[in-house]
Amino acid sequence: MNRGLQRKDGVGGRVEEPSSMGGAHAAAVTRVLVVEDSLTVRRRLCDVLSADPGLEVIGEAADGKRAIELCEALRPDVITMDMMLPLMTGLSATEYIMAHFPTPILIVSASTNRGELFKTYDALAAGAVDVLEKPTGNEADGQWEQRFVSTVKLVARIKVITHLRARLSAVGQPHRAALPAMPRPAGGRRCQLIAIGASTGGPGAIVDVLRGLAPQVRVPVLVVLHINEPFGSAFADWLDAQTPRRVAYAEDDEPLAGVAGRVVMAPPDRHLVVRQGRLRLTQDPERHCCRPSVDVLFDSIAHDCSSGGVACLLTGMGRDGAAGLLEIRRTGGHTIAQDEATSVVYGMPREAALLGAAEHVLPLGEIGPMLSSLATQAKDLRP
Repeated sequence: MNRGLQRKDGVGGRVEEPSSMGGAHAAAVTRVLVVEDSLTVRRRLCDVLSADPGLEVIGEAADGKRAIELCEALRPDVITMDMMLPLMTGLSATEYIMAHFPTPILIVSASTNRGELFKTYDALAAGAVDVLEKPTGNEADGQWEQRFVSTVKLVARIKVITHLRARLSAVGQPHRAALPAMPRPAGGRRCQLIAIGASTGGPGAIVDVLRGLAPQVRVPVLVVLHINEPFGSAFADWLDAQTPRRVAYAEDDEPLAGVAGRVVMAPPDRHLVVRQGRLRLTQDPERHCCRPSVDVLFDSIAHDCSSGGVACLLTGMGRDGAAGLLEIRRTGGHTIAQDEATSVVYGMPREAALLGAAEHVLPLGEIGPMLSSLATQAKDLRP
């Protein structure tokens, strides 16, 4: 698969999941602003969008500065944004738009080198909703075009909110501010690990959670984010630069004890599971159209770590992770779901709340400190 963020049935701000929106909105024509410096590529994007009766291209921009001007003047429903632009980059334009007149942004990029991928991750953390690879020419006839149109329509239905410029300026700077005090939960269950799952809106949310973890938390932190190749290849390196904790992709058969205090991510297109105290990577079938799947990781923790898991489910479409979070709670682990008000898309955490899987439903800013409290209850902090 060459999509960006994996899509299923469905930073900070209240957003309804697309499936819950009314038919009148769905029937309206979606107004699109196309931002692309290559005239040839821009014409193709516009032609594909204009061929759909539900879409209208209302403006075109060849640089980031013009994109901002047209966004302010035309107020489109959605923007397709290239990252490598003259005068002002796609990242700078995204930051400005999300700070001043927030609009759903779909990144359409061919960037695959490390530096350009980092700009894509920065844009996602700054409020861009999703990322799609430009056509390579190897797709079956109509395949990329169909995916492009459906992604634009989906992104347009997400109600984004303002991203403060003060927050944006902190991207790339590890956070070392004092943590807010959190009540220490009752009980003395021994924590073996922390697990985090996220999808749409996940890059920025994961950064916030990791920055909120207290330094004394020395258990492994396992992360599943729905992001595919080619965009997923350097995400762990980017995340490593956003937090004082070491971040890397998991390696098959690593012992949990060997990654204590570190953040370990599921690689693109591989499930991450815990088996007999070791990390394993598998290519088992997708679950909820996802590989890696949050449910696959959470289920393995419920069975392997018994009451020793602390897990949280963050913003994302669909329901991946909800059933696994319930299994962790049933087996005695601690569970957290992000609340509606701070979720970019209240899909996955909503499903968890409806199932009764979440022991705590918290705003994004409180999840890191709560994880710290739960993970440091016991005197023995290491697996």
